[in-house]
Amino acid sequence: MKQIEITTSVTIFENVEELPNDVKELMNKAVEARKNAYAPYSDFEVGAALLLENGEVITGNNQENAAYPSGMCAERVAVWKASSEFPNQKILKIVLTATSRKTKNTTPVAPCGGCRQTLLEYEQKQDAPMEVYFMGAEGEIYKTNSLTDLVPIAFGKSFL
Repeated sequence: MKQIEITTSVTIFENVEELPNDVKELMNKAVEARKNAYAPYSDFEVGAALLLENGEVITGNNQENAAYPSGMCAERVAVWKASSEFPNQKILKIVLTATSRKTKNTTPVAPCGGCRQTLLEYEQKQDAPMEVYFMGAEGEIYKTNSLTDLVPIAFGKSFL
């Protein structure tokens, strides 16, 4: 038997004002995208903004559907939009913000499992890490340097 230890590094910013200027701008765009989320069932709104290597900023927000599995998360909306419009551009950074209309969330909200898998595959495809920043409606922001920090043992195309 053998045991391995896996560690992850997360940088914590106290608030949006502590972020680097480019990330602050992305977070502001994610907040604006969050306000346009279609979440009539969960009242949980998520906004995402990502920065491409060509300087383009792409946003997305969650889109719900009465047939729950048919909805889509903000991260995947943004990534797939970026891939369809700029298929050869690397994603450098993605920022997320999420909150409930019922209560203001101040705890950082990480990408769900499905989004982690999708983002990881795009990171593998581009053969370069993407920084991930995430927060609630306000308060602390968590930053990882790569999706592998969020999914250290991952399933990918190498298994197929």
